[in-house]
Amino acid sequence: MSEASLAGSAILVVDDNAQNVELLLAYLDDLECELRVARDGQEALDMVRQSPPDLILLDIMMPVVSGYQVCERLKRDPSTSSIPIVMVTALNEVGDVERAVEAGADDFLTKPVQKLELVTRVRSLMRVRQLRSQLDATLAEMKRLRGE
Repeated sequence: MSEASLAGSAILVVDDNAQNVELLLAYLDDLECELRVARDGQEALDMVRQSPPDLILLDIMMPVVSGYQVCERLKRDPSTSSIPIVMVTALNEVGDVERAVEAGADDFLTKPVQKLELVTRVRSLMRVRQLRSQLDATLAEMKRLRGE
């Protein structure tokens, strides 16, 4: 996937730790897409409602609304359920991964995040999202042509 194909896409980084946010933004800077930041789970939910991103990098351990709760809410809502969510956390027990998957996470990265791994997963999930959008548009057009 070329970097140019991410142009016009938006990634929401959600973390209450400024250093973690700074690192993720630096790693993603070369992707040439819009990078947004939410400092807690509630801010993330508000931002997604206002302008849904194409992908979310979501910390788990945050005050007030945890990453698990944010993920569950977004995946339950049909208008946001298709947004890929990557849980990014210092937690690394098998139970943490299971809980993230149960909450609806599409992928899971353990801190400290490696740049190559992050960028590769983001590109892959963004490509899947683009293909899904193209498929949905094609299916809608087929229905329209059949008069459904």
